[in-house]
Amino acid sequence: MASTVITVTGMTCSHCVHAVRAEIGKLAGVSDVAVDLDSGSVTVSGDPLPGRDALRAAVDEAGYELVG
Repeated sequence: MASTVITVTGMTCSHCVHAVRAEIGKLAGVSDVAVDLDSGSVTVSGDPLPGRDALRAAVDEAGYELVG
């Protein structure tokens, strides 16, 4: 299983973490999503991993912004 780390801005509380985790978790192939609220770091694990565009769309749907 592969993993990637992305940075998400705009998260301020546990509701934010849940929203990001839920949207990314809906993507095909994703088996785990770990969110660090303090750093904005999101580790996505799965096989296959979703592409950057799919991750960006999921983060946007949750109401936040993918950095980079």
